[in-house]
Amino acid sequence: MKPRYHPHRLAAVLLLAACAHGGEELPAATPAPVVPGDQPVASTLGPGDVVEVRVFQEPELSGVFQVGNEGDIVFPLCKRVVVGGLTANGAADTIRACLAERYMRDPQVSVLVKEYNSKKVFVFGEVQKPGTFPYQDGMSVVQAVTLAGGFTKTAAQNATSVTRRVGGTETKVKVAVQDIALGKAPNFTLEPGDIVYVPESLF
Repeated sequence: MKPRYHPHRLAAVLLLAACAHGGEELPAATPAPVVPGDQPVASTLGPGDVVEVRVFQEPELSGVFQVGNEGDIVFPLCKRVVVGGLTANGAADTIRACLAERYMRDPQVSVLVKEYNSKKVFVFGEVQKPGTFPYQDGMSVVQAVTLAGGFTKTAAQNATSVTRRVGGTETKVKVAVQDIALGKAPNFTLEPGDIVYVPESLF
């Protein structure tokens, strides 16, 4: 499912807001909607990502591949195919073009991303299993906390913060995760590299 919000526009909104308030922590901003034709950078492939390539009626060409350090996969017939920086659809088009040029007539190729290992989010503080987790397109702060095993009993859930680097500058945003879970606030969409921190409650 495609993310509801364009991550770059969200980043711009957060950065402008932080500047306007002297860099203080702010409530979660409402991101701008996706503009048709825009492609979130989060969905592009990178080293370590795992993809499944399916070629219609060609099981010997279908399989699971991991993107190498140079952004390429070793694909049957085509051998080295560079997919780094491409979306899943872009990777499918590249493989399709190779097969059509040399080996097949009108090949039908699809690419499914199984793991986004090149893009991470970090969850620390009062969660059961702090750590680093693979990013998924449209990933929300609630999903990230869930991957970290959920909150501890002493977590200040509504004081959760998300730190994001925008153009070399870090911006910290306060996210009321408890209110989000209760349906009292809109969900907050993460970007690759975001740091989610849950402080301890003082009460």
